[in-house]
Amino acid sequence: MDVVLDWLNDLAPLGSDAEALAAEMNRLGMAVEQIHRVGTSVPGVITARVLRTERHPDAAKVHRVFLDAGDGRERHVWCGAFNMVAGDVIPLATPGTEMPDGRKIEPRPILGISSEGMCCSARELGLGDDHSGILILPGDTPLGLPYGAALGLAEHTVFELDLTRNRPECWGHLGVARDLAAGLGVAMMPRWVPDSSSDHQSAGPVATGEPVAVPVEIVDGDLCGRFTATVISGVRVTESPRWIAERLKAAGMRPINNVVDVSNYVMLELNQPNHAYDLATLGGGGFRIRRARDGEQMTTLDGAVRTLGSADLLICDGTDVPIGIAGIMGGLDSEISAATVTVALEVAWFEPDVIQATVGRLGLRSEASARFERGVDCDGMAVAASRFAELLRETCPDLVVHRGWSDAQAASLPSFERTIDLRLAYVNRILGTQLTADEVPALISPIGFRVAGAATGAATVRVTVPTYRPDCTGEIDLIEEIARHYGFDRLGKTVPTSTNPGRLSPRQARRRSLRGVLLGAGLTEAMPNPFLAPGDLARCGFDAPAITLTNPLVAEESVLRTSLRPGLLAAVAYNASHRRLGAALFELGAAFPPGTGPLPDEYEALGVVIAGAEANAAVALWREVAAAMSLGARLDQGIVPPGLHPGRSATLSMGRDVVGVLGELHPDVAEAYGITARVAVLELNLTALLGRDPAVPKAKPVSRYPSSDVDFAFVTPNEVSAEKIDKAIRQGAGALAAEVQLFDVYRGPGVPEGARSLAFRLRMQAPDRTLTDADVAQARTKILAAAAKLKATLR
Repeated sequence: MDVVLDWLNDLAPLGSDAEALAAEMNRLGMAVEQIHRVGTSVPGVITARVLRTERHPDAAKVHRVFLDAGDGRERHVWCGAFNMVAGDVIPLATPGTEMPDGRKIEPRPILGISSEGMCCSARELGLGDDHSGILILPGDTPLGLPYGAALGLAEHTVFELDLTRNRPECWGHLGVARDLAAGLGVAMMPRWVPDSSSDHQSAGPVATGEPVAVPVEIVDGDLCGRFTATVISGVRVTESPRWIAERLKAAGMRPINNVVDVSNYVMLELNQPNHAYDLATLGGGGFRIRRARDGEQMTTLDGAVRTLGSADLLICDGTDVPIGIAGIMGGLDSEISAATVTVALEVAWFEPDVIQATVGRLGLRSEASARFERGVDCDGMAVAASRFAELLRETCPDLVVHRGWSDAQAASLPSFERTIDLRLAYVNRILGTQLTADEVPALISPIGFRVAGAATGAATVRVTVPTYRPDCTGEIDLIEEIARHYGFDRLGKTVPTSTNPGRLSPRQARRRSLRGVLLGAGLTEAMPNPFLAPGDLARCGFDAPAITLTNPLVAEESVLRTSLRPGLLAAVAYNASHRRLGAALFELGAAFPPGTGPLPDEYEALGVVIAGAEANAAVALWREVAAAMSLGARLDQGIVPPGLHPGRSATLSMGRDVVGVLGELHPDVAEAYGITARVAVLELNLTALLGRDPAVPKAKPVSRYPSSDVDFAFVTPNEVSAEKIDKAIRQGAGALAAEVQLFDVYRGPGVPEGARSLAFRLRMQAPDRTLTDADVAQARTKILAAAAKLKATLR
């Protein structure tokens, strides 16, 4: 939300110190993201009169322009625009000028003739979008002056606010000014003192013309609570006054014409979106507000054809033809034109949730929808219509506001002027203050809250919430308002005492340790989206059913993942496509297998993928994790995990429970993701593993004696797992086995069909002596005997 300082000062005397005002806005909860200054002249651009223009015989696309900048010296400029003639006054960028788009004007020659600057268009100066020709200034404009000073352009200070959703009133300058005035202790301008009279709201805007009524029918009152229409004649469509156009541009809106600009001005000032319709072209001379029919289409102001459904709300004319999507954007055929002389001004209140849902469904957001979906003043219609007429009268002196204001209200229109009982003891307990009943009105009355019972010093006071604060629905909301204007910096800090200070649970501590092990292994933590697109699980090799969301925001996020693997593989593929090879990633997150209860099953999982690594990398990582976390599980190659290589993968089991899988990604899955490298995979069910009491680690003595390495290459049937051979080697070596590592798997010539060669390196070491050749030979004999029982032969 962009807020213009001089606009605020029209509403309350706030001063010109932008930094001090920004600090006060921050204190009051209106976070200032940035302060801009717009509307200033470009330094170095001055006014100059065209003396004559000449064509050069060798220059087809440019001509020579001779200028007088008021100093009596003739200047020569090359220019590609041909819309100026002798006597015109134009803006001239002199050499050394730095333009808003970053260009620096230098005296560059064309055909050997230097150019002493550049003639400027409106767009080049940031004064509009016109780039068709040079900006022609009024003929009596003084020469040699900065063009901004010559045109009377004003500099505007603009605050860029980051507003929370519970501050809808601050989406209008009036709401910001009211809050600032209360915080600074100054009074609002008299004409903007809130009118507490409900009669004023029901009587409609200030009107003097003959009664002209516009029929309004609200068909779906649950979506539209109130719809008003005011007839205004004597309209003449022309340009807006410069001050209105400049303020709109400073606030980020493009001026169009006086009618549209005044409509936008009222919206930005009062947080009251409105729309002016040409009464002469309004079918049936009235309005009908109804739900859209499924598949119904209309063309909006931006020229796009929108397809609507029964959850969307339409503004139709009296013949039931759609002329606008309620609260979001008008129709293309309902625009104000140069022939407009009488308008029907609509100011309405729509159900915020409906507007928000339609915005999300259509992907169509506007300044009006941003305000409607947060909540506007349901009693602010008359003030908005009166302000519209007041501003439009500056360019339309014959303007007439007709009596007969149409005000249709649904039975379901909520009443936002609610009363709330506020307990002073509760206020002080929440804020840690010692406020009394007579201090509360001074804090919240300036922002429109009326406090009754404070004069009696009662323990409870009754507060009436203004209608422009639909966010205030309970006692705690009033306490927040009190805290804002009392000052959060004045509340102080109280450190709670506790005999049981917070600490990590054993499970949280183990999870943190696991993350440290993974990071120490060189892995990078990733956080993919837990929602998948249909087909992602199948592409990953999973054929089990998954839970599908009935109302996803987008179709690509409609399936709950049953494994962390799809998101991690997508990250590997993305890195590889950007030439970041060898990504080693892990994720700690939730997986959601289908269940039978009312809610989906859920367990905490660990997923690891290591690009460019084989299955033994996953085995080595599992052993490192198991050793560090005191975990234990049995490797079973008899079950092929889905999506992994059938000969290079295994499951991890505790008893009959499968707690994980590891191995190498199936080549078909890698191809489906566009991954050309091998990928090692490790997945663990942390809910099962971290829920068990870890074994108490025992210190192992470190031998001071040298070790001996022996390599074995066993030819084994495919159905015999490498884990079983590993176990046979360890059993054969007994207490001398210090480390066993699988370092090669071979299939090919020299190895029978249906078998493979597994090469292991055994490191043997005794705790009390140096090993002899006899020790090694004895261990080797036992290893070969144990391997023979598994039908493994030494290659």
